[in-house]
Amino acid sequence: MMPRERLTPKEVQVASLVWQGLTNREIGKIIGTSEQVIKNHLRSTFDKLGVWSRLELAMYVASHGGKSWNAKPGASPIGFPSAASAG
Repeated sequence: MMPRERLTPKEVQVASLVWQGLTNREIGKIIGTSEQVIKNHLRSTFDKLGVWSRLELAMYVASHGGKSWNAKPGASPIGFPSAASAG
């Protein structure tokens, strides 16, 4: 099992938003939860991926697909329009 596959959907979403440069507060507002919950998601994500910081997490996401990292096959990444809706 790849490390990415160990993450929950929320952890994937939070990691993608960190990669996009959002703060914990901004991520919390988007997801509809508190900064503390975001910190908990990040701590768990760091442990599962073996990274130590937001920068390392962002670099991990970037090196494993960036925009498409959190998308299921055939789905549009969270926060990005699908190719079909662009136009």
